[in-house]
Amino acid sequence: MATLIERITGDFEGKRRWRDYKARVKALPQDYRAAVEAIERYLMYFGSISSDMSIFEDLIDLFERAAADGTSIRGIVGDDPVAFVEEFKENYMKDGWVAKERKRFTDAIARAAGEPVPDPGEGS
Repeated sequence: MATLIERITGDFEGKRRWRDYKARVKALPQDYRAAVEAIERYLMYFGSISSDMSIFEDLIDLFERAAADGTSIRGIVGDDPVAFVEEFKENYMKDGWVAKERKRFTDAIARAAGEPVPDPGEGS
């Protein structure tokens, strides 16, 4: 029965976590909030991330600590915000379909170039 209810209403736990995250974002100082919202928007459009909330929870943790420590926005994201976000999201994509397709693609190119391709068990 819970499965039917979840299908109709969605995952309540995920919705609660999202609301908690958004409340934490709203509590940030304006400049930090603007930066987090920009990163969130980028991740939603270009991130190829799953519905795993941990990326957003880790993001807000980072910005809350930075705000408390007085770390500047540039001190967090550096001079290249896109590079920051791309590197940040890589930690959450290791087992996702994008990572698998990237591996498959790079392995296919390596084979086409006559290069050895490590076995999956070798920790490539």
